[in-house]
Amino acid sequence: MVLLALLVLGTQVQVPYAALGPGPTLNTLGTAKVEDDGAVVERKVVQIDGAATDPTTGHLNLTTVSVRDGLSLFDALGMWLSGTYSLTPRDQVYPPDRTTEQVQQENAQQMTGSEENATVAALRYLDRPTALRIASVGPDGPAVGVVRAGDEVVRAGGVPVETGEQLRKVVGDNPPGTVLPLEIVRAGAQQTVSVTLGKHPADPEAGYLGVVPEVVNADPRLEVTYTVGDIGGPSAGMMLALAVIDQLSPGELTSGKFIAGTGTITDEGAVGPIGGITHKTRAARDAGATVFLVPARNCAEAVSERPDGLELVKVDTLDGAVDALGAIGAGRPAPTC
Repeated sequence: MVLLALLVLGTQVQVPYAALGPGPTLNTLGTAKVEDDGAVVERKVVQIDGAATDPTTGHLNLTTVSVRDGLSLFDALGMWLSGTYSLTPRDQVYPPDRTTEQVQQENAQQMTGSEENATVAALRYLDRPTALRIASVGPDGPAVGVVRAGDEVVRAGGVPVETGEQLRKVVGDNPPGTVLPLEIVRAGAQQTVSVTLGKHPADPEAGYLGVVPEVVNADPRLEVTYTVGDIGGPSAGMMLALAVIDQLSPGELTSGKFIAGTGTITDEGAVGPIGGITHKTRAARDAGATVFLVPARNCAEAVSERPDGLELVKVDTLDGAVDALGAIGAGRPAPTC
């Protein structure tokens, strides 16, 4: 009876944990299989139209973390003992105030934002045209009735601005009550409008505009599309940006090598940390990678479980990642963790 009870508990009762482990890797210079109208088709992961592209070889693999949910006690013990998976409280992966479907939708939205940032960061690196536009205007903000969604902002307070961060800095450096002139392009016509800044919700001494800016591709002929299947979250941004750069610039970033990596990306090209770095490095090495691009703030964790034969290269910007790949291809030392 006791043995039977233990078997039932061990196999049928779910524990409040999820298992994290190495997930699939995807070559951003290659293709991915996706379902389209019930048929499985193969498409380029990063498709560029409207511009000449350069041939690429090698790999620039984005990496993922697999999540196993609905674990029994025996499942959890087996995965923990395997050394491949780590256990984490389930509510850290699926917060109790959101359904699994909502979490998956949020992950998909994060991937979309990551793709948009990757495109812009790559185009800015390549000195291709981008534009700073107003994505939305807060209904109760100071800019209501003056600035419109779709306006392109050229200067703020006489200072040229090309990114959302630059615009936020100019606005925040002025105190509330300042009448700030904005040079904008609306419906193809350049004009100047003025907004009286309000108080920033987080800092009453800083100016507040009340808009959401975004940087977009300003070349109407160029189109960049991504096919990553059901991969979600923001951590593929850097590798997607590198794939765009590799296709739109002469030569090869990889020098024919198997490069993998991870990291979020901003529209200004800053590389941010991610979760599950040790699972990702293991997945990359298992797939055949010899070099892994690690966000600088993940280095300490990454070196704690460095897979044999995998060089960990430290990056904190997109420029730095390109420079590191150039050094590796030329046989020079690159920044390492």
